[in-house]
Amino acid sequence: MNDNLIVTLFVLLIFSPAIYQWYLLLRERKSENKILLKKIIKLSKYSFLILLFISLIIGILSHTNFLNYEKPITFDKYDQITFQNFRGLEFFKKSLYGNERFAYVVTTIDSEIEDNSITVQSLFHPSRSFVYKKNTNSAELLTHEKYHIKITELFTRKAKQEISELKIFNKNKIKGIIKVAKTKERAFQKEYDYNTFHSYVLSEQKRYEKEVDSLLTLLNKFKKPKIAIDDKN
Repeated sequence: MNDNLIVTLFVLLIFSPAIYQWYLLLRERKSENKILLKKIIKLSKYSFLILLFISLIIGILSHTNFLNYEKPITFDKYDQITFQNFRGLEFFKKSLYGNERFAYVVTTIDSEIEDNSITVQSLFHPSRSFVYKKNTNSAELLTHEKYHIKITELFTRKAKQEISELKIFNKNKIKGIIKVAKTKERAFQKEYDYNTFHSYVLSEQKRYEKEVDSLLTLLNKFKKPKIAIDDKN
């Protein structure tokens, strides 16, 4: 069934008591209509509050599935990640370009600045990541999604490399480096999905895998989350 139709029917169901009372009010033009009007307004308020509450719950669960929560996973556990870790909820989207073989992954670059040291690490968010069919056996799709995690790790390491080259501990410069890294990482993620067509263009998928793996190896010395800045001034 069309998603828009489902939403429309749902809203009509919530407001059906108020709609019915409006119908009675229009059909019977009597002095009692003032009482009926007050009843309609009251029902409308309750219906709106119910709709608002349900929408809020759906919005929260769509962002993070707290009903089946799993804390963010760090890159050192990359090899353990499977589609079973994709615990996010998707209430409406059921296909990608008409294909039910689809998933999406949510990753972030997390940072914490301390005295003369900083922790920067990439995180995979299981309860915000989604796969339409958890029992899918598509190794290609899983590989594609997991390379999104590798891309986030790549830009995390690039940020740590740049931070490590600072001569003095400058919190504003560190924040600026991380901000730029996040922007570039998002742009690269979009480019990756576009050029590989979400894993369907195999030649491009393999090209990105080779490129990302090569760059990660070059930045292997920055795989530890915490780096120290030797402030000599």
